[in-house]
Formats: sequence, C-alpha cells, structure tokens
Amino acid sequence: MKRRLALLTLPLLLLAAACTADTEAPAPARPDTAAARPSPFEDCATLTSGPAPTGADEATGDPLPELSLTCFTGGNLVALRDIRGPAVVNIWASWCPPCRKELPAFQRLHERAEGQLRVIGVNSRDSREGAQSIGEDFGVRFPMLVDQGEAVQRALRRNAVPLTVFVDAQGRIRHIDSSGALDDAGLADLVRQHLGLTVPA
Repeated sequence: MKRRLALLTLPLLLLAAACTADTEAPAPARPDTAAARPSPFEDCATLTSGPAPTGADEATGDPLPELSLTCFTGGNLVALRDIRGPAVVNIWASWCPPCRKELPAFQRLHERAEGQLRVIGVNSRDSREGAQSIGEDFGVRFPMLVDQGEAVQRALRRNAVPLTVFVDAQGRIRHIDSSGALDDAGLADLVRQHLGLTVPA
C-alpha cells in the first residue's frame, strides 16, 4: 500500500517542481537587434556647436520649435533652437515610400554641402529597427534625431511626411516643403532659393 501511494505521489511532486521552476526562472527577454548594431548615423554633438548667429535683428521667419529631442546614437538631448544654421531638416519615417525615395538625395546634399550647411534628419513615429535598416540600406549617415510623438510636426502645424524645413544662419525657418519626394535638383534649388546657398545638384 505504501509503495502504491509513493508511486501515485511521485508524478504530483514532479509536476509541482516543474511549475515552480517555470515561475522562478522566466525566459530571457529577446534582445533589441537594432540597439545591438552600431548606428549608421553620425553623432548629434556637433549640431549645436559653431559660431553664434549674427544679424538676428534682421532675421525674418519663426524660430525652430522649442523642443528637445534624443539623438539616435544616444547622449544628451538636442534643443532644436540651439541648432546652428544654415540647416536642412528632413522629417521622415521608414514606412513612408516618398521618404525612402528622397533620403539618398539628402545624403548626397550632406556630402556636397559639408561646411556650408547642416543636413539633419528627424525620424518620426517609427521603430528603431526600421530607421536603422533604412540608414544601413541607403547609406544615410547624417545626424538623426528621434521624435516618436510627432512633436515637431505638431509644433509646425503640419502632419505630412516627408517634411523638409529650411533654416537660415539665425535659426529662423525660411521655408517648409511638403511637396513629396525631393530629388537632387529640386533640393539644390530650394537651398539656393530659401537659404541663398549654391550647392551642386
């Protein structure tokens, strides 16, 4: 009788041990594969460095929104109003086909206009994995800010992407373009027209 009782009790003890083991040792969390890879984008530390704006009294246009965003590479928050212009700010998302189409033109502008103006990305309402993949696949290297809540678009009273903001040397917005995917020639023309800079197309 004791042997039969022991045989009946053994499976119950094993089942209880298995449940206890499961609750005490949860499965490890899946690592964020995008966070594990190095960022394709440049650091944002230089965006607010450089000479202070001059001629602010003569400037027309609104300043950039009074917002601070995180840099894709990490580090301190970047205050948009502290960005040194002239600059072209491209607001985009990986799920937006026109954004993907125009990003290579912004990368080429970044390369051609180095020393004349800054090209800055704002990745909006996107996943880190999506932005990382686009940066890697399209060779996008310019500094990238992250705006998960569309705060910049709301402050600019625009809800479209892509959205391109042209900022002069005094940090004033000279033009906001929401016409769709820009190519090299269109981008160079807008830079010349609104920022007075000639950049090869």
